[in-house]
Amino acid sequence: MVRESTLWGAAETARRIRAGEVSASEVVEARIERIERWNPSVNAIVDADFERARREARRADEALAAGGDVGPLHGAPLTIKASIDVEGLRCECGSRFRAGRVAGRDAPLVERLRRAGAIVLGVTNTPDMLMAYETDNYIYGRTNNPFDLSRTAGGSSGGEAAAIAAGFSAGGMGSDGGGSVRAPAAFCGVAGLKPTPGLIPRTGHWPVCMGPGAFLGLVGPMGPTVEDLDLLLRATAGTERHDPSCAPVDLGPAAAVEVGDLRIGYYDFDGATPVDDETIAVLEDAAKALRSEGFRVERVELEKVREAIETWRILFSVAGATLTKPLIQGREEELHPLSLGLFADPAEETAMTYERFLQAWVDRDRARSRLLGLMETYPVLLGPAAATPAFPHGRREWVIQGQTVRYPQGFTYLQLYNLTGNPAVVVRAGTSAEGLPIAVQIAGRPFEDSTALAVAARLEKALGRFAAPGLRDGV
Repeated sequence: MVRESTLWGAAETARRIRAGEVSASEVVEARIERIERWNPSVNAIVDADFERARREARRADEALAAGGDVGPLHGAPLTIKASIDVEGLRCECGSRFRAGRVAGRDAPLVERLRRAGAIVLGVTNTPDMLMAYETDNYIYGRTNNPFDLSRTAGGSSGGEAAAIAAGFSAGGMGSDGGGSVRAPAAFCGVAGLKPTPGLIPRTGHWPVCMGPGAFLGLVGPMGPTVEDLDLLLRATAGTERHDPSCAPVDLGPAAAVEVGDLRIGYYDFDGATPVDDETIAVLEDAAKALRSEGFRVERVELEKVREAIETWRILFSVAGATLTKPLIQGREEELHPLSLGLFADPAEETAMTYERFLQAWVDRDRARSRLLGLMETYPVLLGPAAATPAFPHGRREWVIQGQTVRYPQGFTYLQLYNLTGNPAVVVRAGTSAEGLPIAVQIAGRPFEDSTALAVAARLEKALGRFAAPGLRDGV
């Protein structure tokens, strides 16, 4: 059972520890052994404090033996993306510009996880300054997908997704400004949530999520199952005085949400980016499964997505390049080339006028209004997570449905919901002919995160559990 525990998510781990089936110390030791064996191949975890984790596990076992109250994450071993402060561990965001930076204290969300009983094993790899859909940097190198080491784990929370998929941790936290939780989750076959802006405080995350980033940039949970997302969300949500965007929203368990025969809008094309045949087939299977669960799943069309993605690019890429310019200026050659694809180039920055930037804010609200109008009829939307499954490292072009798709266009399905502020869940729904996970995305209305999670959980149950990657010696 102890070896089997590396397949459990945070919710199941904590449940079994509370039941006395296994100890927190045994669970943590099994995870550490797996990390030591496989992290050199996957390269997901970049800094860790295993001795502290062992001490906390012993204290967790002692607290349980003493009969005291324990938290909902009691003994669950987690990892955290290395853009979020974890006391005593590096928070470098994969960048030479932050090399050697060690967090002096936990971010509020990490404090909340610890209070709920979680044990933090370490922090996970990111692309340089979080600006890529692949995870590679000049400090720690490339993170590999546990399903196929020649493929990307996605980005920018690629290290986190790979760590969970490889069995290094039972769940954790990433961040998402344009799909950075959901793309890696989709590629690595785990579940991921981009919550509504304001649910989880982002204090202690770098870059700061303020100004235009207050709506786009979020921290979100990742785990093997939707139940893990729900538990991690409720453990970390709530107001925090240093994050002015945080909202006092009371979240009950997703399992208690009554979704009945909810109407779900289903689409396999957003009007901007085609998706491959395998992804369409998995989407159709997901729609069929939800219909079998009693939902009314009907085809819909999304409007003006191309314009919406251009607006997202202005608010994300141009604003990002402008805000980080003081840090990078004069040292541009130290930025990893993979990250250049999401930063606006100097010509785009120069061409960006005050009036155009203000117009982008107005255009964002118009895009949001259009989507919310559709969601009055369809409170939940089902669509692709990405145009293809995980691709080989460094690939930058695909021909899909006869159309050439260039990086990063394959992620417009994710970027849309950062622009509009909708919660969106990614959950595995199938497998490609090459054995790679294929995920779908389930979006809800703002602050109806629990509804989106409840539908995702029903889909997960209907489809059954998929196999974990078979990491083997010599792979």
